[in-house]
Amino acid sequence: MSEAGNVEGRWDGHLIKVLEVLDGGEAFLGRTSNGGTARFSLGQLADLRRGSVVFVSEDRWEVVPESAWPEIPEVAIIRKILDDGLLIEYGAGIRFVPGEPSVEVAVGNTVQFSEVDGVLRVFDQGPVRYRDEGVGDDSIDEYLVPAGADGPTFASFAGYHEVRQRAVELIETQLKNREQLSAIGARPVKGIIFTGPPGTGKTHLARVIAHESGASFYLISGPSIVSKWVGDSEQAIRRIFRAAAKKDSAIIFFDEIDSIAERRTEESHEASRRLVAQLLTELDGFDQGGSNLIVIAATNRIESVDEALLRPGRFDWEIAFGMPTAEDRLEILQLGAGQMKTEGVLGLEVVAAASDGWSAARLASLWTEAALLAAGDGRTAIVDEDVAQAFERVARRPVREAKGASNGA
Repeated sequence: MSEAGNVEGRWDGHLIKVLEVLDGGEAFLGRTSNGGTARFSLGQLADLRRGSVVFVSEDRWEVVPESAWPEIPEVAIIRKILDDGLLIEYGAGIRFVPGEPSVEVAVGNTVQFSEVDGVLRVFDQGPVRYRDEGVGDDSIDEYLVPAGADGPTFASFAGYHEVRQRAVELIETQLKNREQLSAIGARPVKGIIFTGPPGTGKTHLARVIAHESGASFYLISGPSIVSKWVGDSEQAIRRIFRAAAKKDSAIIFFDEIDSIAERRTEESHEASRRLVAQLLTELDGFDQGGSNLIVIAATNRIESVDEALLRPGRFDWEIAFGMPTAEDRLEILQLGAGQMKTEGVLGLEVVAAASDGWSAARLASLWTEAALLAAGDGRTAIVDEDVAQAFERVARRPVREAKGASNGA
Protein backbone atom coordinates (compact mmCIF):
# COMPACT_ATOMS: atom_id res chain seq x y z
CA MET A 1 0.00 0.00 0.00
CA SER A 2 1.16 3.52 -0.63
CA GLU A 3 0.60 6.60 1.45
CA ALA A 4 -2.08 8.96 0.21
CA GLY A 5 -1.14 12.54 -0.47
CA ASN A 6 -3.50 15.43 -1.11
CA VAL A 7 -6.42 13.41 -2.37
CA GLU A 8 -9.60 15.24 -3.28
CA GLY A 9 -13.01 13.65 -3.35
CA ARG A 10 -14.18 10.53 -1.58
CA TRP A 11 -12.60 7.11 -1.86
CA ASP A 12 -13.71 3.73 -0.48
CA GLY A 13 -11.88 2.12 2.40
CA HIS A 14 -11.91 1.32 6.11
CA LEU A 15 -10.94 3.01 9.33
CA ILE A 16 -8.46 0.93 11.31
CA LYS A 17 -7.36 1.57 14.89
CA VAL A 18 -3.78 0.58 15.68
CA LEU A 19 -3.52 -1.99 18.46
CA GLU A 20 0.20 -2.73 18.11
CA VAL A 21 2.99 -1.41 15.88
CA LEU A 22 4.95 -4.20 14.11
CA ASP A 23 8.19 -4.51 12.10
CA GLY A 24 9.59 -1.25 13.43
CA GLY A 25 6.67 0.75 12.07
CA GLU A 26 6.22 -0.85 8.63
CA ALA A 27 3.19 -2.88 9.73
CA PHE A 28 0.64 -2.90 12.47
CA LEU A 29 -2.04 -5.00 14.11
CA GLY A 30 -5.31 -3.14 13.85
CA ARG A 31 -8.99 -3.36 14.71
CA THR A 32 -11.70 -2.45 12.24
CA SER A 33 -14.78 -0.45 13.21
CA ASN A 34 -16.91 -3.61 13.05
CA GLY A 35 -14.75 -5.34 15.66
CA GLY A 36 -12.49 -7.46 13.44
CA THR A 37 -8.72 -7.67 13.90
CA ALA A 38 -6.08 -8.04 11.16
CA ARG A 39 -2.42 -7.41 10.30
CA PHE A 40 -1.70 -4.58 7.87
CA SER A 41 1.56 -4.05 5.96
CA LEU A 42 2.39 -0.51 4.91
CA GLY A 43 5.40 -1.18 2.71
CA GLN A 44 7.22 1.76 4.25
CA LEU A 45 8.10 3.20 7.65
CA ALA A 46 5.26 5.13 9.29
CA ASP A 47 5.00 7.18 12.46
CA LEU A 48 2.31 5.16 14.23
CA ARG A 49 1.53 4.36 17.80
CA ARG A 50 -1.10 2.42 19.66
CA GLY A 51 -4.39 4.30 19.25
CA SER A 52 -3.54 5.91 15.89
CA VAL A 53 -6.35 5.84 13.33
CA VAL A 54 -5.52 4.86 9.75
CA PHE A 55 -7.80 5.07 6.72
CA VAL A 56 -7.01 2.11 4.46
CA SER A 57 -8.21 1.42 0.90
CA GLU A 58 -7.11 -1.18 -1.61
CA ASP A 59 -4.11 0.79 -2.85
CA ARG A 60 -3.42 3.54 -0.34
CA TRP A 61 -3.49 4.51 3.34
CA GLU A 62 -3.58 7.71 5.36
CA VAL A 63 -3.28 8.60 9.05
CA VAL A 64 -6.38 10.55 10.03
CA PRO A 65 -7.39 12.39 13.24
CA GLU A 66 -8.23 10.04 16.10
CA SER A 67 -11.60 11.78 16.44
CA ALA A 68 -12.60 10.03 13.19
CA TRP A 69 -12.81 6.70 14.98
CA PRO A 70 -16.52 5.91 15.61
CA GLU A 71 -16.02 4.36 19.03
CA ILE A 72 -18.05 5.55 22.02
CA PRO A 73 -15.95 5.26 25.20
CA GLU A 74 -17.39 3.11 27.98
CA VAL A 75 -17.78 3.86 31.70
CA ALA A 76 -16.36 1.57 34.37
CA ILE A 77 -15.20 1.50 38.00
CA ILE A 78 -11.60 0.81 38.98
CA ARG A 79 -11.49 -2.27 41.20
CA LYS A 80 -7.77 -3.11 41.36
CA ILE A 81 -4.54 -1.56 40.07
CA LEU A 82 -2.00 -4.11 38.79
CA ASP A 83 1.55 -3.74 37.54
CA ASP A 84 0.53 -4.44 33.95
CA GLY A 85 -2.98 -2.98 33.86
CA LEU A 86 -6.27 -2.48 35.66
CA LEU A 87 -9.17 -4.63 36.79
CA ILE A 88 -12.39 -2.73 36.12
CA GLU A 89 -16.03 -3.34 36.99
CA TYR A 90 -17.83 -3.09 33.68
CA GLY A 91 -21.53 -3.94 33.38
CA ALA A 92 -22.16 -7.10 35.34
CA GLY A 93 -18.58 -8.38 35.26
CA ILE A 94 -14.88 -7.68 35.74
CA ARG A 95 -12.55 -6.91 32.81
CA PHE A 96 -8.80 -6.48 32.45
CA VAL A 97 -7.48 -3.33 30.75
CA PRO A 98 -3.79 -3.75 29.88
CA GLY A 99 -1.15 -1.04 30.05
CA GLU A 100 -0.53 1.97 32.23
CA PRO A 101 -3.42 4.47 32.29
CA SER A 102 -2.77 7.88 30.75
CA VAL A 103 -4.35 9.62 33.76
CA GLU A 104 -3.91 9.12 37.49
CA VAL A 105 -6.52 6.74 38.91
CA ALA A 106 -7.37 5.18 42.26
CA VAL A 107 -9.45 2.20 43.33
CA GLY A 108 -13.13 3.15 43.34
CA ASN A 109 -12.85 5.87 40.64
CA THR A 110 -15.50 5.97 37.93
CA VAL A 111 -13.62 6.31 34.64
CA GLN A 112 -14.08 6.56 30.90
CA PHE A 113 -12.16 3.93 28.93
CA SER A 114 -11.92 2.45 25.47
CA GLU A 115 -10.78 -0.93 24.27
CA VAL A 116 -7.66 0.45 22.62
CA ASP A 117 -6.73 3.56 24.57
CA GLY A 118 -7.49 2.27 28.06
CA VAL A 119 -8.54 4.82 30.70
CA LEU A 120 -9.10 8.27 29.22
CA ARG A 121 -10.38 10.34 32.15
CA VAL A 122 -11.86 10.16 35.65
CA PHE A 123 -15.55 11.05 35.94
CA ASP A 124 -15.92 10.71 39.71
CA GLN A 125 -13.68 9.86 42.65
CA GLY A 126 -16.26 7.34 43.89
CA PRO A 127 -18.19 4.51 42.23
CA VAL A 128 -21.18 5.62 40.17
CA ARG A 129 -23.60 2.96 38.96
CA TYR A 130 -26.85 3.16 37.04
CA ARG A 131 -28.59 1.60 40.06
CA ASP A 132 -27.17 4.09 42.57
CA GLU A 133 -30.17 6.45 42.65
CA GLY A 134 -30.88 7.25 46.30
CA VAL A 135 -27.62 5.61 47.42
CA GLY A 136 -24.67 7.71 46.28
CA ASP A 137 -22.96 10.21 48.56
CA ASP A 138 -24.53 13.13 46.71
CA SER A 139 -28.03 11.75 47.25
CA ILE A 140 -27.67 10.94 50.95
CA ASP A 141 -28.90 14.49 51.60
CA GLU A 142 -32.37 13.39 50.48
CA TYR A 143 -32.65 11.67 53.86
CA LEU A 144 -31.50 14.81 55.70
CA VAL A 145 -34.47 16.88 56.90
CA PRO A 146 -33.65 20.59 56.36
CA ALA A 147 -33.27 22.51 59.60
CA GLY A 148 -35.41 25.58 60.07
CA ALA A 149 -36.25 28.16 62.71
CA ASP A 150 -39.90 27.10 62.56
CA GLY A 151 -39.26 23.41 63.26
CA PRO A 152 -41.39 21.44 65.75
CA THR A 153 -40.83 22.12 69.46
CA PHE A 154 -42.07 20.56 72.69
CA ALA A 155 -44.85 23.17 72.62
CA SER A 156 -46.28 21.26 69.64
CA PHE A 157 -46.25 17.93 71.47
CA ALA A 158 -49.18 17.62 73.87
CA GLY A 159 -49.84 14.93 76.46
CA TYR A 160 -47.57 11.94 77.16
CA HIS A 161 -45.75 13.60 80.06
CA GLU A 162 -43.54 10.60 80.91
CA VAL A 163 -42.53 10.16 77.28
CA ARG A 164 -41.80 13.86 76.99
CA GLN A 165 -39.63 13.77 80.12
CA ARG A 166 -37.55 10.94 78.70
CA ALA A 167 -37.06 12.97 75.52
CA VAL A 168 -35.88 16.00 77.52
CA GLU A 169 -33.48 13.74 79.42
CA LEU A 170 -32.14 12.43 76.13
CA ILE A 171 -31.42 15.93 74.85
CA GLU A 172 -29.85 17.18 78.06
CA THR A 173 -27.65 14.18 78.89
CA GLN A 174 -26.94 12.51 75.58
CA LEU A 175 -26.64 15.42 73.14
CA LYS A 176 -26.02 18.71 74.95
CA ASN A 177 -23.96 17.42 77.89
CA ARG A 178 -22.08 14.58 76.26
CA GLU A 179 -18.73 15.80 77.61
CA GLN A 180 -19.93 15.63 81.22
CA LEU A 181 -21.29 12.15 80.64
CA SER A 182 -17.96 11.04 79.20
CA ALA A 183 -16.08 12.62 82.13
CA ILE A 184 -18.10 10.47 84.51
CA GLY A 185 -17.07 7.44 82.51
CA ALA A 186 -20.59 6.42 81.57
CA ARG A 187 -21.42 4.87 78.21
CA PRO A 188 -23.78 7.11 76.24
CA VAL A 189 -27.03 5.74 74.89
CA LYS A 190 -26.61 4.54 71.33
CA GLY A 191 -30.16 3.86 70.30
CA ILE A 192 -33.75 4.40 71.38
CA ILE A 193 -36.81 2.66 70.01
CA PHE A 194 -40.29 4.17 70.16
CA THR A 195 -43.06 1.60 70.30
CA GLY A 196 -46.81 1.98 70.17
CA PRO A 197 -49.85 2.12 67.89
CA PRO A 198 -49.89 4.24 64.72
CA GLY A 199 -50.75 7.91 65.12
CA THR A 200 -49.46 8.29 68.67
CA GLY A 201 -46.73 10.83 67.80
CA LYS A 202 -43.57 8.73 67.52
CA THR A 203 -42.23 10.37 64.38
CA HIS A 204 -43.29 13.83 65.53
CA LEU A 205 -41.40 13.46 68.81
CA ALA A 206 -38.25 12.38 66.94
CA ARG A 207 -38.47 15.59 64.90
CA VAL A 208 -38.97 17.60 68.08
CA ILE A 209 -35.86 16.06 69.66
CA ALA A 210 -33.77 16.88 66.60
CA HIS A 211 -35.01 20.49 66.42
CA GLU A 212 -34.74 21.19 70.15
CA SER A 213 -31.22 19.77 70.30
CA GLY A 214 -30.04 21.40 67.07
CA ALA A 215 -28.95 18.00 65.74
CA SER A 216 -28.93 17.08 62.07
CA PHE A 217 -31.91 14.81 61.45
CA TYR A 218 -31.84 11.91 58.99
CA LEU A 219 -35.32 10.48 58.37
CA ILE A 220 -35.37 6.99 56.86
CA SER A 221 -38.68 5.36 56.11
CA GLY A 222 -38.20 1.61 56.12
CA PRO A 223 -39.49 0.93 52.58
CA SER A 224 -37.57 3.88 51.07
CA ILE A 225 -34.18 2.39 51.91
CA VAL A 226 -34.90 -1.02 50.40
CA SER A 227 -33.45 -1.52 46.91
CA LYS A 228 -34.01 -4.35 44.46
CA TRP A 229 -30.27 -4.35 43.71
CA VAL A 230 -28.08 -6.66 45.77
CA GLY A 231 -25.97 -4.72 48.28
CA ASP A 232 -27.42 -1.27 47.59
CA SER A 233 -29.54 -1.10 50.76
CA GLU A 234 -26.59 -2.02 52.93
CA GLN A 235 -24.43 0.52 51.11
CA ALA A 236 -27.01 3.24 51.69
CA ILE A 237 -27.09 2.53 55.43
CA ARG A 238 -23.28 2.60 55.61
CA ARG A 239 -23.15 5.98 53.85
CA ILE A 240 -25.88 7.52 56.00
CA PHE A 241 -24.05 6.52 59.18
CA ARG A 242 -20.79 7.85 57.74
CA ALA A 243 -22.39 11.19 56.82
CA ALA A 244 -24.15 11.52 60.20
CA ALA A 245 -20.96 10.77 62.14
CA LYS A 246 -19.30 13.81 60.53
CA LYS A 247 -21.93 16.19 61.94
CA ASP A 248 -21.48 18.02 65.24
CA SER A 249 -24.53 16.12 66.47
CA ALA A 250 -26.96 13.95 64.54
CA ILE A 251 -30.01 11.75 64.88
CA ILE A 252 -30.72 8.91 62.47
CA PHE A 253 -34.42 8.07 62.69
CA PHE A 254 -35.70 4.78 61.24
CA ASP A 255 -39.45 4.95 60.81
CA GLU A 256 -41.19 1.57 60.46
CA ILE A 257 -37.97 -0.22 61.35
CA ASP A 258 -39.84 -3.52 61.45
CA SER A 259 -40.07 -3.35 57.64
CA ILE A 260 -36.27 -3.53 57.25
CA ALA A 261 -35.19 -5.31 60.44
CA GLU A 262 -37.72 -8.09 60.72
CA ARG A 263 -36.95 -10.96 63.06
CA ARG A 264 -34.69 -13.45 61.27
CA THR A 265 -35.92 -17.01 60.87
CA GLU A 266 -35.01 -19.99 58.70
CA GLU A 267 -37.59 -18.73 56.19
CA SER A 268 -36.19 -15.17 56.05
CA HIS A 269 -35.02 -13.91 52.67
CA GLU A 270 -31.25 -13.54 52.29
CA ALA A 271 -31.61 -9.83 51.49
CA SER A 272 -33.45 -9.29 54.79
CA ARG A 273 -30.72 -11.12 56.69
CA ARG A 274 -28.03 -8.96 55.13
CA LEU A 275 -29.89 -5.75 55.94
CA VAL A 276 -30.30 -6.69 59.60
CA ALA A 277 -26.63 -7.68 59.76
CA GLN A 278 -25.64 -4.29 58.33
CA LEU A 279 -27.72 -2.44 60.91
CA LEU A 280 -26.09 -4.47 63.68
CA THR A 281 -22.66 -3.69 62.27
CA GLU A 282 -23.35 0.05 62.16
CA LEU A 283 -24.86 0.15 65.67
CA ASP A 284 -21.87 -1.74 67.05
CA GLY A 285 -19.33 0.13 64.97
CA PHE A 286 -19.86 3.86 65.28
CA ASP A 287 -17.58 5.63 67.75
CA GLN A 288 -19.64 7.04 70.60
CA GLY A 289 -16.68 8.93 71.98
CA GLY A 290 -15.85 10.55 68.66
CA SER A 291 -19.33 11.26 67.30
CA ASN A 292 -22.42 12.82 68.86
CA LEU A 293 -24.79 10.43 67.10
CA ILE A 294 -27.97 8.78 68.35
CA VAL A 295 -30.14 6.31 66.49
CA ILE A 296 -33.90 6.43 67.07
CA ALA A 297 -36.36 3.95 65.59
CA ALA A 298 -40.13 3.64 65.65
CA THR A 299 -42.40 0.65 65.22
CA ASN A 300 -45.93 -0.44 65.99
CA ARG A 301 -44.85 -4.09 65.66
CA ILE A 302 -42.10 -4.46 68.23
CA GLU A 303 -42.57 -8.23 68.33
CA SER A 304 -41.51 -8.37 64.65
CA VAL A 305 -38.19 -6.52 65.14
CA ASP A 306 -35.13 -8.76 65.23
CA GLU A 307 -34.29 -9.35 68.87
CA ALA A 308 -30.55 -8.83 68.30
CA LEU A 309 -31.26 -5.12 67.72
CA LEU A 310 -33.06 -4.76 71.04
CA ARG A 311 -30.32 -5.82 73.40
CA PRO A 312 -28.47 -3.20 75.55
CA GLY A 313 -25.66 -1.54 73.64
CA ARG A 314 -27.78 -1.13 70.54
CA PHE A 315 -31.27 0.12 71.31
CA ASP A 316 -30.75 0.85 74.99
CA TRP A 317 -34.07 2.54 75.71
CA GLU A 318 -37.56 1.47 74.74
CA ILE A 319 -40.11 4.27 75.10
CA ALA A 320 -43.71 3.10 74.84
CA PHE A 321 -46.41 5.32 73.37
CA GLY A 322 -49.74 3.98 74.59
CA MET A 323 -53.08 5.36 73.50
CA PRO A 324 -53.52 8.78 75.14
CA THR A 325 -55.30 9.02 78.47
CA ALA A 326 -58.24 11.36 79.05
CA GLU A 327 -55.80 14.00 80.33
CA ASP A 328 -53.57 13.51 77.27
CA ARG A 329 -56.55 13.75 74.94
CA LEU A 330 -57.70 17.04 76.48
CA GLU A 331 -54.20 18.54 76.07
CA ILE A 332 -54.03 17.35 72.46
CA LEU A 333 -57.44 18.90 71.72
CA GLN A 334 -56.46 22.15 73.44
CA LEU A 335 -53.27 22.30 71.39
CA GLY A 336 -55.28 21.92 68.20
CA ALA A 337 -57.77 24.58 69.30
CA GLY A 338 -54.90 26.99 69.95
CA GLN A 339 -53.83 26.69 66.33
CA MET A 340 -57.32 27.51 65.00
CA LYS A 341 -59.51 30.58 65.11
CA THR A 342 -62.37 29.71 67.47
CA GLU A 343 -65.27 31.42 69.21
CA GLY A 344 -66.97 30.68 72.52
CA VAL A 345 -66.68 27.61 74.74
CA LEU A 346 -65.98 24.48 72.72
CA GLY A 347 -66.69 21.78 75.28
CA LEU A 348 -63.38 20.01 74.76
CA GLU A 349 -63.63 18.23 78.13
CA VAL A 350 -66.70 16.38 76.89
CA VAL A 351 -64.95 15.40 73.65
CA ALA A 352 -61.87 14.21 75.57
CA ALA A 353 -63.99 12.02 77.81
CA ALA A 354 -65.94 10.57 74.86
CA SER A 355 -62.91 9.80 72.67
CA ASP A 356 -61.44 6.92 74.66
CA GLY A 357 -59.23 4.80 72.40
CA TRP A 358 -58.53 7.61 69.93
CA SER A 359 -54.93 8.23 68.86
CA ALA A 360 -53.35 11.67 68.73
CA ALA A 361 -53.60 11.65 64.93
CA ARG A 362 -57.32 10.82 65.09
CA LEU A 363 -57.90 13.63 67.56
CA ALA A 364 -56.03 16.06 65.31
CA SER A 365 -58.25 15.10 62.37
CA LEU A 366 -61.24 16.41 64.32
CA TRP A 367 -60.00 19.97 63.73
CA THR A 368 -59.82 19.42 59.98
CA GLU A 369 -63.45 18.35 59.95
CA ALA A 370 -64.50 21.25 62.20
CA ALA A 371 -62.73 23.76 59.93
CA LEU A 372 -64.47 22.31 56.86
CA LEU A 373 -67.85 22.64 58.56
CA ALA A 374 -67.20 26.26 59.56
CA ALA A 375 -65.94 27.23 56.11
CA GLY A 376 -68.85 25.45 54.45
CA ASP A 377 -71.22 27.55 56.54
CA GLY A 378 -69.49 30.76 55.46
CA ARG A 379 -67.85 31.43 58.83
CA THR A 380 -64.22 32.25 59.66
CA ALA A 381 -64.14 30.76 63.16
CA ILE A 382 -64.94 27.34 64.67
CA VAL A 383 -67.75 27.13 67.23
CA ASP A 384 -68.93 24.39 69.58
CA GLU A 385 -71.47 23.06 67.07
CA ASP A 386 -68.67 22.49 64.54
CA VAL A 387 -66.68 20.53 67.12
CA ALA A 388 -69.68 18.37 68.01
CA GLN A 389 -70.45 17.56 64.37
CA ALA A 390 -66.78 16.94 63.64
CA PHE A 391 -66.65 14.49 66.53
CA GLU A 392 -69.57 12.55 65.06
CA ARG A 393 -67.93 12.44 61.64
CA VAL A 394 -64.60 11.17 62.96
CA ALA A 395 -66.31 8.68 65.29
CA ARG A 396 -68.13 7.11 62.33
CA ARG A 397 -64.94 6.43 60.43
CA PRO A 398 -63.89 2.77 60.39
CA VAL A 399 -60.91 2.04 62.63
CA ARG A 400 -58.51 -0.72 61.65
CA GLU A 401 -56.18 -1.76 64.41
CA ALA A 402 -52.63 -2.23 63.19
CA LYS A 403 -51.18 -5.67 63.69
CA GLY A 404 -49.19 -5.76 66.91
CA ALA A 405 -50.33 -2.26 67.95
CA SER A 406 -51.44 -3.37 71.38
CA ASN A 407 -47.92 -4.49 72.19
CA GLY A 408 -46.70 -0.95 72.20
CA ALA A 409 -49.20 0.36 74.75
